[in-house]
Amino acid sequence: MALAKNTVFLFCYILCITLTNFGLNFRPVFAQTPAFACDVSSNPVLKNFSFCDVSLDVKTRVDDLVKRLTLQEKIGFVVNGAKGVSSLGIPDYEWWSEALHGVSYIGPGTKFTSLVPGATSFPQVLLTGATFNESLFELIGKVVSTEARAMHNVGLAGLTFWSPNINIFRDPRWGRGQETPGEDPVLSSKYGAAYVRGLQQRDDGDKDRLKVAACCKHYTAYDVDSWKGNLRYSFNAVVTQQDLDDTFQPPFKSCVLDGNVASVMCSYNQVNGKPTCGDPDLLAGVIRGQWKLNGYIVSDCDSLKEMFYSQNYTKTPEETAALAIKSGLDLNCGSFLTDHTQAAIDRGLLNETDVNKAISNNFATLMRLGFFDGDPSKQLYGNLGPKDVCTPANQELAREVAREGIVLLKNTEGSLPLSPTAIKSLAVIGPNANVTKTMIGNYEGTPCKYTTPLQGLTASVATVYQPGCADVSCATAQVEEAKKVAAAADAVVLIMGSDLSIEAEAKDRLDITLPGQQSILVTAVANVSKGPVILVIMSGGGMDVQFAKDDPKITSILWVGFPGEAGGAAIADVIFGYYNPSGRLPMTWYPQSYVDKVPMTNMNMRPDPATGYPGRTYRFYTGSTIFSFGDGLSYSQFNHHLVHAPNLVSVPLDAGHVCRSSKCNSIDAVEETCKNLAFDIDLRVKNMGKMAGSETVLLFSSPPRVHNAPQKHLVGFQKLHLTPMAEGRVRFNVDVCKHLSLVDEHGNRKVALGLHVLHVGSLKHSLNVRI
Repeated sequence: MALAKNTVFLFCYILCITLTNFGLNFRPVFAQTPAFACDVSSNPVLKNFSFCDVSLDVKTRVDDLVKRLTLQEKIGFVVNGAKGVSSLGIPDYEWWSEALHGVSYIGPGTKFTSLVPGATSFPQVLLTGATFNESLFELIGKVVSTEARAMHNVGLAGLTFWSPNINIFRDPRWGRGQETPGEDPVLSSKYGAAYVRGLQQRDDGDKDRLKVAACCKHYTAYDVDSWKGNLRYSFNAVVTQQDLDDTFQPPFKSCVLDGNVASVMCSYNQVNGKPTCGDPDLLAGVIRGQWKLNGYIVSDCDSLKEMFYSQNYTKTPEETAALAIKSGLDLNCGSFLTDHTQAAIDRGLLNETDVNKAISNNFATLMRLGFFDGDPSKQLYGNLGPKDVCTPANQELAREVAREGIVLLKNTEGSLPLSPTAIKSLAVIGPNANVTKTMIGNYEGTPCKYTTPLQGLTASVATVYQPGCADVSCATAQVEEAKKVAAAADAVVLIMGSDLSIEAEAKDRLDITLPGQQSILVTAVANVSKGPVILVIMSGGGMDVQFAKDDPKITSILWVGFPGEAGGAAIADVIFGYYNPSGRLPMTWYPQSYVDKVPMTNMNMRPDPATGYPGRTYRFYTGSTIFSFGDGLSYSQFNHHLVHAPNLVSVPLDAGHVCRSSKCNSIDAVEETCKNLAFDIDLRVKNMGKMAGSETVLLFSSPPRVHNAPQKHLVGFQKLHLTPMAEGRVRFNVDVCKHLSLVDEHGNRKVALGLHVLHVGSLKHSLNVRI
């Protein structure tokens, strides 16, 4: 009998494979059917349920579904591992998938198998932020969502992805800064909205439907993981209203209003004594009330458990469950709400209507994704499959993003680019010279393939490799071995930096210098080298490399972030001049003295002269830097010429306005004042070099010094590609109330009256704003 079963199985396997090869519509035996509801082909009675009727609007369908569920069934839908209802044709659904910079295996919703062994792994987000290319942010999202849908169609991924991370990279020690677009609210806002659009927008233009559902996290003022005993699970971020509205909230606001994101994730920490996942003002008040989120609010994983056990914020688990749901939480990553919601209702702390509201937001998101529309193979993206993952075009895009983000920070004349014909031998040294997984950072997936830096460089010239350190911690550098190969080479590339053992989730740094004896190795090698010495820093955050900046023997410095699966090829493209670098730093590089003096837990953005506190980020920091936000060199020189910009902007006010009769430093940025209050800035940009390249044009404004205003802040950015000696035009449309306003001490947006100085590189233009 056993033999007969095996024989039948083998026959079916061969038949299925044969028919598949002949192009017949059979799924391979190793494919899985994705989870979906309303499968009317297998259960015709479902046709009678309104929630399965695709011709009806989402609200009608959701209302019909909710009224058919028992309370216990409803409670099963407020956690990430949602329990299905077989009688209604609803399968289990796992909400937790990740797509920070490619489809990830983090989270139980996604997995890789022999059917789809990997997905395109783009550079870690901080390096993508360094491209300052908004169209690229969206294109990456579009590629990631296509691969996600393709994996969903064979049962390997969900439809809800808890990405992007748009927290502000406030402190250089933060281990998760690598996951963010950087320290600037404007850059983070534009990145978040663009990446979300790329993930969510469908090719048919249906704005009510979603390709996949994105999630902006971690809301809000979250950027301390584990520093000197301060843990994210219990940390209370004490934040002024001005800093909250000026720095921490804008990316989330943009995500919801400009990106129309389907979800926001509340963070572990408290803000001013209240856990974010239990603060009705932050959740129901701001996200749902002011910003009108069309989607669901989810907790970070086990944050409700931490609210009770680590923060001791509530007296019982039932109170915690009730507080979270009543505050506006819809979905719990973890099991806390499954375990305690019924008891909260039994105690009268919560009612069924509260649960209905939460699951309605969750179901509405799944409706917009097509989860309740029946067989996904018959929907818009039903033709996607393994063939659409790791395509050559997608992998080439990963390489393009990496090389566009790489930042050239120092370049002595005659150093870079290296000539692949003149260099007969290249010494490649350093613990990150031949790495693979280091290049993709955290929240990673299995990449399509890797090109290490050593492989990339070796493709152009003969190389001699010496790691110099056993690993990035570099407890004991192999200095003599490294010096030997360096002294004999025409040029040296030192690839140093960090990895996830140094900076990662739950791992904040204490020091921001090169780890261990790396700096000793770099200096020793540079001293014996006869040609160019290029220091490549592969890291998530900035490093104090003042010694290398000052050393004339170190002719060039590159920051390459964690550059993704094609990072080695991209590094070689830049070093050998196949690509002209255009990346700009998305974060300040501080000296080690900064972190020695400034507690990571001090959340204040603005300096305090009375205590010597120097402030944070380029907008407020008053101390010295190693490199500054926006720094970055090219192999070409680009000249900027101001074609047109106004010298004066007059703000119309009613005759009875208080500022007509008394002196005002600022006026409220309200609708009646701001209507049609905008102007254009036209620039002519010329490539003066012999090499084609892209210029990253950053427009800054320095406002009048009122309301503790920033020293300067980013207004906008554009990329312009020019051939040698070619000219191009860049135009910025500046909305006075949106782009030139600031937040006062009480969180109110104001337009400062007086002199605003606009900057593009070394070009400055004075603009007077008056009533």
